[in-house]
Amino acid sequence: MDSVKPAVLVLPGLVTRDEVPRLCEAVRTLLGTTGAGVVVCDVAGLGPPGLTAVDALARMELAARRAGGRIRLRGPDPALRALLDLVGLRFETCADRGPALAPGPGSLGSVEVEGESEEREPAGRVQEEVEPGDAAL
Repeated sequence: MDSVKPAVLVLPGLVTRDEVPRLCEAVRTLLGTTGAGVVVCDVAGLGPPGLTAVDALARMELAARRAGGRIRLRGPDPALRALLDLVGLRFETCADRGPALAPGPGSLGSVEVEGESEEREPAGRVQEEVEPGDAAL
């Protein structure tokens, strides 16, 4: 069992496109400084989900993968989960929604310690049914 705990990046409200590069840099920095392979992104305060939030999360995941890690979501709204599913993005989520540290003025997030990450399940396979009497293609 790994004793390194993942850092937590709190997204305090609606994310704009201008904030995405700073969020990606924060993910890379947290992965490098903590030595953990996971950064937990607390998205509970994100607000109504939109494509900007989806784009930000996708870019943060890409930055994490390039740095040798990944992100995991804490507190995603059901609408955000549905939107992520709709565009084909799968993220691990935290079962534990413990208290998060509030970000300071002008900051994009804060750090706290959380438990171990979980393994992803492989994507399922598509199965087609054939109706009796359909011509073979």
